[in-house]
Amino acid sequence: MGLLVDGGGVRAPQRARGPAARAHRREHGSLNGNAIVLVVVLLSSFTFPLTITGASVALPDIRADLGAGLTASQWVITGYNACFASFLVAMGSLADVAGRRRIFTGGVAVFCAAGLAAAASRDVLTLNAVRALGGVGAAAAATGGSAILAATFHGTARVRAFGMLGTVLGMGLAFGPTVGGVLVETLGWRAAFGVPAAVAGLVLLLVPVLPAARGDAGRRIDWAGAALFTAALLVLITSIVEGGERGFGGPAVLGGLVAAVLLATAFVTVERRADDPMFELGLLANPRFSSYAVAAGAIVFVLVPLLVYLPSYLISVVGLAPGEAGVWLLMLTAPTVVLPMAGTALAKRMPAGPLVAGSVAVTGAGALLLVTIGPGSTPWALAVPLALTGAGFGLSTGLLDGLAVTVVRPEQAGTAAGMFSTARLATETVGIAVVGAALAALSGDRLTGTHYTGALRTVCVALAVFSAVATACVLGLSRKPAGRGPAAGG
Repeated sequence: MGLLVDGGGVRAPQRARGPAARAHRREHGSLNGNAIVLVVVLLSSFTFPLTITGASVALPDIRADLGAGLTASQWVITGYNACFASFLVAMGSLADVAGRRRIFTGGVAVFCAAGLAAAASRDVLTLNAVRALGGVGAAAAATGGSAILAATFHGTARVRAFGMLGTVLGMGLAFGPTVGGVLVETLGWRAAFGVPAAVAGLVLLLVPVLPAARGDAGRRIDWAGAALFTAALLVLITSIVEGGERGFGGPAVLGGLVAAVLLATAFVTVERRADDPMFELGLLANPRFSSYAVAAGAIVFVLVPLLVYLPSYLISVVGLAPGEAGVWLLMLTAPTVVLPMAGTALAKRMPAGPLVAGSVAVTGAGALLLVTIGPGSTPWALAVPLALTGAGFGLSTGLLDGLAVTVVRPEQAGTAAGMFSTARLATETVGIAVVGAALAALSGDRLTGTHYTGALRTVCVALAVFSAVATACVLGLSRKPAGRGPAAGG
């Protein structure tokens, strides 16, 4: 998961006069109010990815308590993530028009209310509905928070602020299973939703310290593009998830897939003709930008579904307690946190293209080695496969975002960052849906013993093949000229 939004905004009042003082504050920010703003935004941002991977540890208990099947329980994760990804860009545009703090506050409030409702749900249908609503709230809060940071910090202070935001988002995603495992084991599955909601409630109490800013009355929202993008992604996700249970040859599923293609085609047509489009699709003609987008999408397509579905396997088949499963998954998530600096150091010593392609290949190698998993698996047997899978993400996280905006023209940087983040989150969502549908179809909706083991091993092989193809694409694209944007190297 990645989110990077750049932009202008209303500057904080200056406390000292003179060009030097004003330049210093723009560059470094206020040590008083600005630090509080950063804490509030980071605190809220940690909870959004946490409820994706954190809730995954709760799925076995949810299925047992609410009597839900695999497909129904899959929507607990997929519904939230699909709405998060689908509404991200639309909410970003709305924040520019309606005001950043207003959209941020509304988003956090919706996320909080949805989390409390999820914790109190008595049936899986209600749980899935409020989870989807929580995804919409998370999208609004995430984009509003990013816009607040962009308006509050300037120069190197802004770079540091967004660097910390990316770290917090990555930590929420990476350590979700561990935190969720502890919550589920000590307080029950409802705590996986209730505790993040409580954190969001704390954020709401701190909202008055955030800078107020009016919306840009002259800014127009690309409503047609936003609606088509949202509809295409939601229809695609729904078709994939339901296809795992009903079969992909059924008329409803096939009809949904066709509808998703038509909606996506209409979206591209509208964006090409819009005066102020949501996405500048011409950026995709830049081969290096496209190569980094493919790499980022391929890595999360492999990593995040494993973060979501491995806990269920470790609990249901290997027989671990939720807390134990969360600890085992540290072998997968720790490299995502400790290796980003190594990736940055390597980028100074070798071309970007091979480094990025190598990160994708390492992720795929980890997935391939994971075919050894079984009911009798031990932490030592899974250490290398899990560490390699996480290493690919760790080596490239942050680096890819920076590379993506340096291979386009400076005036395109903000648009490129938004497109890059949205594409990665959308790919992550599709990956969760595809892997969940494959597990349901291959196991016959039976997440036990040999059925689940065989399905998971087949999925790991497929993910490895997908990574190999993506690696070849990244290498091929990175060797082409960078186009009109300034090259970043590689």
